[in-house]
Amino acid sequence: MKIAIPVEKQNLDAQVAQSFGRAPHFLFYNTKSKESYYLDNTAVADSGGAGIRAAQVVADHGAEALLTPRCGNNAQEVLSGAEVLIYKSIPGTALENIEAFIAEKLVLLDEFHSGMHRHG
Repeated sequence: MKIAIPVEKQNLDAQVAQSFGRAPHFLFYNTKSKESYYLDNTAVADSGGAGIRAAQVVADHGAEALLTPRCGNNAQEVLSGAEVLIYKSIPGTALENIEAFIAEKLVLLDEFHSGMHRHG
């Protein structure tokens, strides 16, 4: 299964980014082949719509699951439309979250916020 994780740096020991749409990078990891690659988040500095654009990148890259601590309503709609499951990440590194996902220790994210829109 191909999963996506918003990360602070481009390595498996990087912390999971606290903001999905504003994460500096996205890690894509294939749980079967154990292959991974990273993409820079080009929407990170946008004044609005970063979550939607980030969600479209995740969907366009064929991710079947997203591991993230939080996600906005608009991004969730894009991901759901692309049949991407959204799991609540645990505090820690990308690798720790990959291991927790493979061990089926992560739960589906069930709370979505209205978006940050650079407020607060």
